[in-house]
Amino acid sequence: MKIKAKQIDEIGLNRTVTRLAHEILEKSKGSKNIVLLGMRTRGEYLAKRILDKIISIENVTPSYGVLDVTLYRDDFRKRLKQPDVSVTNITFDVNDKDIILIDDVLYTGRTVRSALNAIMDLGRPATVKLCVLVDRGHRELPIKADFVGLNIPTSIDEEVRVKMKEIDDEDAVYLVDVSKD
Repeated sequence: MKIKAKQIDEIGLNRTVTRLAHEILEKSKGSKNIVLLGMRTRGEYLAKRILDKIISIENVTPSYGVLDVTLYRDDFRKRLKQPDVSVTNITFDVNDKDIILIDDVLYTGRTVRSALNAIMDLGRPATVKLCVLVDRGHRELPIKADFVGLNIPTSIDEEVRVKMKEIDDEDAVYLVDVSKD
């Protein structure tokens, strides 16, 4: 793996999170009916940061939860190793809520499809909107983000690596080369 470019630094990431929070509030006409669901792992921390921004903007605390979609993935049974399954932490009713599903990188769309299945097992929300920090393209399913922090077109030999202080001791987004030389 070779770093090709640092796409965003700590200051840029903070600005992007602020913009995403404002866009969510604007398109949702405020925070009245929204709930934020962060997808494990980095989507969870991104959602928490967006939540904190919404609280500072609106002085209201929307419901916040964490969704682990490991067991809903379509490649779950194809993997040879035992998957790391974390806990889904949603302590509120999702029925008739406007869910903002939050993840770090949107790629093929399969993880989002898994998340939609998991959400529907919890209830029937009014709407589900997708918020991602980075959209890197290469969709395999007809899934599109409603809120995008950064579009980074990539080749198949490239990946987007999101770093967050909560687990990586750094806030940054990198474009990396993963081709086998």
